[in-house]
Amino acid sequence: QVRLVESGGGLVQPGGFLKLSCVFSGPTEEIYYIGWFRQTLGKEREFVAAINRPSGSTYYSIPAKGRFTISRDNADNTAYLEMNNLKFEDTAVYFCAAGDKNVYRRSALDYKNWGQGTQVTVSA
Repeated sequence: QVRLVESGGGLVQPGGFLKLSCVFSGPTEEIYYIGWFRQTLGKEREFVAAINRPSGSTYYSIPAKGRFTISRDNADNTAYLEMNNLKFEDTAVYFCAAGDKNVYRRSALDYKNWGQGTQVTVSA
């Protein structure tokens, strides 16, 4: 089974920068997409960005586009989410997830395996 472990969250001031990492293991040949999602208390999990693991094609939500960058290193089985110019509203638990279909999806329901999440807090 595919496993994912996130790291890199923390406390940052508005306008600051964080880089999240997601190490994936197991039958990685089954992973077509790595997605980043975020969730705040009482809300549904929200799509942030996704990357096609074989090709490197990337996709972003409107709030993330222009500020966040998703990437992956297949040699190290790691995906990244670089977040610039962070805002208060970016505060959330961030999850990475693996999709086993070679079709771009934004719904959390289409991602099969999930990490445990890492907290990002933007505060002055």
